[in-house]
Amino acid sequence: MKAAGAPKPNIVPHLVWMVSLGLFNPGGVWSVNMTIPSALIKSTVGSEALLSVRYVSFSLDLPVIKWTLKKEKSITVVQSIGTDIIGTPRPEYRDRILVFENGTLLLHNLRLSDEGTYDVEISITDDTFTGEGSIALTVDEVISKPFVYTESSSVLELTENVLLNCSHNNGTKTNYTWLKGGKRLTNETRFILSPDQKYLTIKRVLMSDDDLYSCVVENPVGRETSLPFRLSVYRRSSLYIILSTGGLFLLITLVTVCACWTPPQKKSKKPSRKPLEKSYDYSDCPINHTAASELSPKRSEAGRKPAVTSLYVLQQKVPSDDSRSENGDPPHYSPYPLRQTTVHLGPVTPPPLRSILKCS
Repeated sequence: MKAAGAPKPNIVPHLVWMVSLGLFNPGGVWSVNMTIPSALIKSTVGSEALLSVRYVSFSLDLPVIKWTLKKEKSITVVQSIGTDIIGTPRPEYRDRILVFENGTLLLHNLRLSDEGTYDVEISITDDTFTGEGSIALTVDEVISKPFVYTESSSVLELTENVLLNCSHNNGTKTNYTWLKGGKRLTNETRFILSPDQKYLTIKRVLMSDDDLYSCVVENPVGRETSLPFRLSVYRRSSLYIILSTGGLFLLITLVTVCACWTPPQKKSKKPSRKPLEKSYDYSDCPINHTAASELSPKRSEAGRKPAVTSLYVLQQKVPSDDSRSENGDPPHYSPYPLRQTTVHLGPVTPPPLRSILKCS
C-alpha cells in the first residue's frame, strides 16, 4: 500500500515515446499516401487518356487497385492486384484499358460515354488506411472550322432584324463569342445574342454596321475562329437613285421602241364575184325575142353537123364603189358583149334559152 501524499507517475513522456516509435519504425506505416499530378484530363474522341496517380507505402505487398466511374450510379471500370486484372472487365471497357504498377489507368479509343469523374482506391494488406483520389475526364469532338451564315450579305439601311448564324459541324458543349471588327460584342440595344450565343441579331441596321463579323467557337478540347464575314450596308438614297435611273432608262427604251414600230397594214378584202345562179325565176323578165330567134334555127342543125356559134351573153356587171351616185341611188347595170371567140365543137346541145335571158 502506497503512502499517502506520494507523487503520481508522469505518463506523458511514455505517450510521446510510443508515438515516436510508431512513426520511425518502417513496419508501423498506417496508410497509403497517394498523389495525383493532374485532377483534370481533357481528351478527344478516338484518342487516349492517361489517368496518372502515384502512391507511397513501406509495405512490400502488391497493392489492390480499383477504378470506378461516377455517373447516375458508380460503375466499376477495373480492379486489379498490381497489374493483374481481377475478373472480366465490363464489355464497354474490354480491350481498352491498361493498369500500371503505380496505379495509373490508361484508356484507349475514347468515347463520349467515357467522360466523367473517376475515383481510384489503392489498398495494401499491411496498411490500415486506403489511399483515395479523383480525376475528372473530359471527352469531346474536335470543333470544325466555323463560318458565319446569313440570308443576304447586302442589306439596306434601317432594315429590321438581320440574323447572323455561327455554324459548325463537330463539337459539343460549345461556347460562342461574336467579334465585330475584331472586338467582342455583348448584348446591347441593337445587338442581341441568343441564349446559347450562337445567333446574333442586328436590329435597325445603320451604316456603322457595315463591318467584318466573325465568331469564335470553343469547347473543353479546342477553339476555332471563323473567317471574317463582310456585311454590306447601303444607304436608302443611293438605292433610290439606282432604281430611278434604271426605271428612266427602261422608260426611254420603251418609248423608242414604240416610236419606231409600225403595225402591219391589213389588206382590204374585195368582194368576190358571185357565180351565176343555175336557176332563175323569169316570170317577171321580158324575153329578148331577137336572141331567141337567132338561136332557134341553130337548134335544129345541132344534131347534124358541128356548128360555129358566136354568142352574146348578157352578164351582170359587178358593182364598184364608184358606181353609187352621190344621192344614194343604186348602181346601174348595163349589158356588154363578151369577146367573140370561135370554138370548134362536136355535136352538142345548145344551152337552154334561160341562160341567155337577163332581167333588166
